Amino acid sequence: MAEKQRILIVDDDENIAELISLYLMRECYETKIVGDGESALADFDEFKPNLVLLDLMLPGIDGYQVCREIRQKSTIPVIVLTSRNNDFDELMSLNTGADDYISKPYNAQVLLARIQKLLERTYDVQDNVTITYKGLTLNVLKAEISYKGQSKALTKNEMGI
Repeated sequence: MAEKQRILIVDDDENIAELISLYLMRECYETKIVGDGESALADFDEFKPNLVLLDLMLPGIDGYQVCREIRQKSTIPVIVLTSRNNDFDELMSLNTGADDYISKPYNAQVLLARIQKLLERTYDVQDNVTITYKGLTLNVLKAEISYKGQSKALTKNEMGI
């Protein structure tokens, strides 16, 4: 089976971070949670994430600075996921290098769709998220199954099965 996409979750609210992590693991992502900016920067090189979910309000180094420092060494997608929901914060986030900005509370399915689209555009992941068995191919990212040249989109429930 293909290697899972890794997502670094940077949020000091343990409950929110755990909920996001559980949801993403259920969707076949590998996650790591850190609760402050210093840990995010330290674990970034070790964990080698494919995407970062970043809160702005962190103890120590804030999310803006974390984003700036990530941008100095990487072009991986960064989604700011924060309770700060004003135009200034959104503009600052995008100007420091974030690829997307989502205000809390958020819809988990919308968050997942944005993650999937960013990963799809950033990496050639279509081939990396397929499972083939006896000619039947499941594309996990596209929620699509194909057999003998015919393909069909799957519903969320069918994907769960």
